[in-house]
Amino acid sequence: MDGWVDREVAGCEFPDARLKVRFAQLLKELGQRLGETVPMAAQDWAATKAAYRFFDNPRVDESVILAGHFAATGARFSATSGLNLVLHDTTEFSFKRARPELVGQTCVIPGGLSGGLSKGAPRTLCGLLMHSSLVVTPDGLPLGLAAVKFWTRKKFKGTNALKLKVNPTRVAIELKESVRWLENVRHATGVLSDASRCVHIGDRESDIFELFCTAQELGTHFLVRTCVDRLAGSGETTISRCMSEEPVRGTHEIQVHSPEGKISTARLDLRFCRMPVRPPIGKQKRYPTLSLTVISAQEQSVPEGRDRIEWKLLTDLDVDDVASAVEKLNWYAQRWKIETFHKILKSGCNAEKAKLRTADRLTNLLAIYCVVGWRVFWLTMVQRSSESAPAGTVFTDTEIAILRKLRGKEDWPRTPSIAHCVAVIARLGGYLARGSDPPPGNMIIWRGMSRLTDVHLGFELAKGVVGN
Repeated sequence: MDGWVDREVAGCEFPDARLKVRFAQLLKELGQRLGETVPMAAQDWAATKAAYRFFDNPRVDESVILAGHFAATGARFSATSGLNLVLHDTTEFSFKRARPELVGQTCVIPGGLSGGLSKGAPRTLCGLLMHSSLVVTPDGLPLGLAAVKFWTRKKFKGTNALKLKVNPTRVAIELKESVRWLENVRHATGVLSDASRCVHIGDRESDIFELFCTAQELGTHFLVRTCVDRLAGSGETTISRCMSEEPVRGTHEIQVHSPEGKISTARLDLRFCRMPVRPPIGKQKRYPTLSLTVISAQEQSVPEGRDRIEWKLLTDLDVDDVASAVEKLNWYAQRWKIETFHKILKSGCNAEKAKLRTADRLTNLLAIYCVVGWRVFWLTMVQRSSESAPAGTVFTDTEIAILRKLRGKEDWPRTPSIAHCVAVIARLGGYLARGSDPPPGNMIIWRGMSRLTDVHLGFELAKGVVGN
């Protein structure tokens, strides 16, 4: 699978060519042995020591590591047509360290809440935060990351105390962690070739008026779930009051999965309206009033034991009919995919089990995991999409030959597609492929990829091309 490594590394510009070679080797090793430690992936002391030196090199940071992947994402974006979705979300990585100050903190847990701590003994969690922006097609195929930001809360220390004295809406966005949303929107829009084909999607945490203005400035689009009842119209009413006067335009049915695995149908009443949305009080001289569309999807009849489904979305895109409103709801429903991507980093790559001691080293390792995690996610989703590209664009001839042999059937096509190969990889990971089984998930794929690496090594040993 060296071809994919070359594509993700080609756009990198390291200050030393040897660093680029080492990065490619690390990406290959960690991709082949997903979830393993650095020594296990490197296989010997010399390679392990070289990896640690790479992570600790002051000339290496996440921007250099991810530059090639961002360029590859931009190329994949350019190869598509129509609108694509840019999913934004934040996650935390927690670590246990003897010297947590070398990594940084994510939050402070009051005493007596967990872990048997006594009252009055708060606990500071050691770790890093990451805000990522994942580009996906409307069908859900992940094209890659377009922006990633790492930080710790030390940088914003004192902001909460400031909010006790000043209305949070009047604190400059540059002084708050929320500025990461604006920075990632700017970076992602710059990576992608056509801002007008991007729809930036975020949860309620992204309901930031400065983000709306940034999107308008860049000529791109957004779709966010609201958490603030903003001033609307002439400023004497609010969004919720305006929407309460709107008639129900239609209904939309969705499938709801309970924690027990039961599936039920929810019927949502749809309302939508375009209206002037005004900036927060205290910022009305700095930002203009925007013309935005509000989409409300509310469940009327709620079964016992489940919370009411109620979405209120805000977008700069036009919504003229029920079909267009449903389209935007389906786009927002794709947002869970970035949470799945973060799960791959934590459960598949075992990012939180890394033993590196400083924030800089961990950040470099996490940046590599971002590329590896995206590839696992892409392989998982590719066979669910209409992707029909030949397998040779992703897998080597040897890997295709191995997968063909493992399939053990005569109906293997002369030119297999990526989906044909991924189906065999899923079987290697324990997928049974019964008629009632859902498509294979990320865990199945990363197990299968790990087994394919072992089979490939055995194949090369049998040919006598490796080893002594």
